[in-house]
Amino acid sequence: MTSFFLVFFVFILLLLPTGAVPQSALDLKGNRTRRDVSCSASLEYLHGNICCLNCPAGTHVKSHCTSAGEKGECVECDYGTYTEHANGLNQCFMCTRCRSDQEIVRLCIHTQDTKCQCKSGRFCAPDQACEVCKKCSRCEKDEVIVRNCTSTTNTECKKIQPKSVFSSGNAAVIVPLVFAGVITVMMIILFLRKKRCRAPDSQRNLPDGVKAGQQYTTVICPTEERKNGDTRRPSHSNWQLEDEQFPKLVPLNGEESLRKCFEYFEEVEVDYHKRFFRQLGITDNVIKSKEHLLYEDKIHELLNIWMEKEGREASLNDLLKALLNLNQRRTAETVREKAIHNHHYICEC
Repeated sequence: MTSFFLVFFVFILLLLPTGAVPQSALDLKGNRTRRDVSCSASLEYLHGNICCLNCPAGTHVKSHCTSAGEKGECVECDYGTYTEHANGLNQCFMCTRCRSDQEIVRLCIHTQDTKCQCKSGRFCAPDQACEVCKKCSRCEKDEVIVRNCTSTTNTECKKIQPKSVFSSGNAAVIVPLVFAGVITVMMIILFLRKKRCRAPDSQRNLPDGVKAGQQYTTVICPTEERKNGDTRRPSHSNWQLEDEQFPKLVPLNGEESLRKCFEYFEEVEVDYHKRFFRQLGITDNVIKSKEHLLYEDKIHELLNIWMEKEGREASLNDLLKALLNLNQRRTAETVREKAIHNHHYICEC
């Protein structure tokens, strides 16, 4: 019996060098562990068959680790590049450059990319590919603004609902009251006009202290009736009265209110736009440099140049005065009404 076990033991020893005996399950399992290395995605990255610790945000890997669970050499991102998260990258990402129709909201630094948004008067929906900023829509005459245009949403408009007709009982009371109110307002206006008017050539109406023969500038009414029945508009010498009828506007949101009104100056006639910007002190060379742009874009670019030149002194009142100096009163009134209606400005009391 002893000799049998001895022969069996020798037989086993002879088989081991040839590899006839298969590896144990433990060895097979060990080989699979070395081949299928699993790293923690948020903390490590795989290099070869070892897991290295990630470099922090704002840096990238210069040289990898040599032992598992260690960190290699990390270096800070160059100027104009960034990484927002911990990583095992060999280089950083290039910073985004804002397009010409966008403005920078946040500058690019080592740990975050540039943030851009559409310029004032343009928008781009966040759920769409923003290849170009679209121009904000304008409400029609029979619509009112529900929400102003922003960098990510277009203008929202709503149809004006027709007013309900008065009942016969209410109309019998309200119509006479309205008529009486209109008559009263007209009488007050006529009274104020007569009070402002002065006889240009009458010595009887000269103010106290002004002698006959002395130069005296009279103030003419906005529309003066002539003997033949026609009317005349006031000349540039009557600026005092024009200024009284055109009250000063006060912005509700500082510089942003002024920029929001730039699109209203697209109403300036093409034949007047060069003279308008000369009134604002913009040179012909600068005006000519923007001739290649669309008319609306040219207006916005030149107004931005004027605003940068004026700095904190830039005012919507100066733009309106320039229009008045060019006898573009109707355009000035349109701009003023839109600025007030859209809650960018209020009249100074």
